[in-house]
Order: sequence, then C-alpha cells, then structure tokens
Amino acid sequence: MRVCAVGAIGAALLAVTGCTSQSPAAGDGRRPGERPRAADVERAAETLRRAGSSRALTSMEVESGGTRLTIEGTGVFDLARGTGRLRVTLPPGAGGARPGERRPVPELLAPGALYMKNRGAGVPADKWVRVDTTTLPDGNLVTGGATDPLSAAELLGGARRIRYEGTTALDGVRVWRFTGVVDMEAAAVAAGSTQVRRQLRAAEKGFSGAGVPFDAYFDERGRLRKVQHRFTVAAAPAGSGNEARGGVEVLSTTRLHGFGARADISFPEPGDIYAGKIALP
Repeated sequence: MRVCAVGAIGAALLAVTGCTSQSPAAGDGRRPGERPRAADVERAAETLRRAGSSRALTSMEVESGGTRLTIEGTGVFDLARGTGRLRVTLPPGAGGARPGERRPVPELLAPGALYMKNRGAGVPADKWVRVDTTTLPDGNLVTGGATDPLSAAELLGGARRIRYEGTTALDGVRVWRFTGVVDMEAAAVAAGSTQVRRQLRAAEKGFSGAGVPFDAYFDERGRLRKVQHRFTVAAAPAGSGNEARGGVEVLSTTRLHGFGARADISFPEPGDIYAGKIALP
C-alpha cells in the first residue's frame, strides 16, 4: 500500500484551501468537591486510562478562504487499551459522495494504527484500509477527521501556560475549565507509550506556530470531558504543488461521556485489509 497516497479524510479537509457519580474515584487522592488543578491537565491521559472506557463525540472544523467544512464523529473507546471505534461523517459531497450526500466512514483506532472503510478509489467496499499513523505528517491528529480521545489527552501532557478559567456545566455535569498551549515536543516526551511517542514526534513537523492552543474541561474526578485544540497546518514545501494547503486552521473538538460504557473493539483479519495501492480523488 502506498502510504503517501493516503491523505484519508484529511485530503478532503485540506482541499478547501482545500450522570457521573459525585464521589471521588478510588485511589486518585481527590476529596469530594475539590476542583481539578493544573497537574490534572498534564495527566489527563493517565486519568482516562484509569476510567476504562467511554463514549465519544468528535467534530473537526476547517476554515480557509471563507469556506468552512465540518466533519463529525461518534463512537466508543477502550481507554485502558487505547483502542476505539468511530463513525465519521464527511462534509456533503466529500469522499466521492454525490452532491449533498454525507458519506459515513467507519474507523477503528489502535496505538500506531488507523483502519478505515469507504476510503480510497478502487478499494472494494468490503475491505479496510490500514494506515501506520506514525508515518503521517500530523500523526493522525487531523488526517482521520477526528482527534481520538487518548491522543487529545496525550497532547495535554505537553500543556504549558495553563490558566484556570472557572466552572460551567457540560452534559449536566459540573466541569472546571482550563486553557493553555501545547508544546508538541514536550507532549511527545511525556507520552505514555512508544507508539504514541512516535505519533506525536511525527506531528511536531506537521503543524506550524509556537504551540497548539487548547481549551479543556475536567469533571470532579479529574476526567477530561471536553477538549478543543486549534491546529495550524504547516505550509507545504515550495514546489511541492501543495502550497495552498499551508496555514489552514483546524479546530478539533473531542467530548467524552458515558464512562464505563461497553467497548468491544475488534479489528479486521489480514484478509479483510486491502493490500493494493490507493488512489484518492
């Protein structure tokens, strides 16, 4: 498979230029009613892994030249294992869909890997495409059309200039809001696994600017409930033919709810994975 040809959902994106318990979690040392602290922001991924599983809602907005595209997703994640399942819905007419039609793309995620259906011209409908996310220039933080919950939380391991912004309500739950900027290099160093570290190392080169601004919300247990990252896609090298894709702003939102939800994630057998070359429109 020709990995460089797998722009996946990111190709469609960038073409626009282109009822939780109120008691504390066992073992977290937190007293009832105690608000999360800056340290909880930095260990967001660790806390999510202890939570076990959750449901997720994702959205990704890309705006360039007055045009805005939105990709939405819904799914479930085994946070302890770092695996998940999403159903991502592309913008109308994208990904080979008819004008006005929104094509759904099933996705399976694992540390270092992304599996997709309905992607790639010439790929049989019953076949999956597998991508090594450590080879993608953005580490799959935007390419798949969603920033998965653990990747979003791992980024916060590099949070800097953390500022407490007060409380609000989210899905009927009291949450504490923090803002700041992610240092991508620091996030890679703090990553909880080799695969995630390689993924974030790759992403260091995929975005421009001094850091990635974030807006994060945590519940009483210190669990990440919502996080927004504002990525700026790095400009393509001169002469690459993709210069128009530089400087695109991408707002990625990940929301978590239904902690403890059943999350049985199964992956395709080798024979169900397309092994040929992929040519995307």
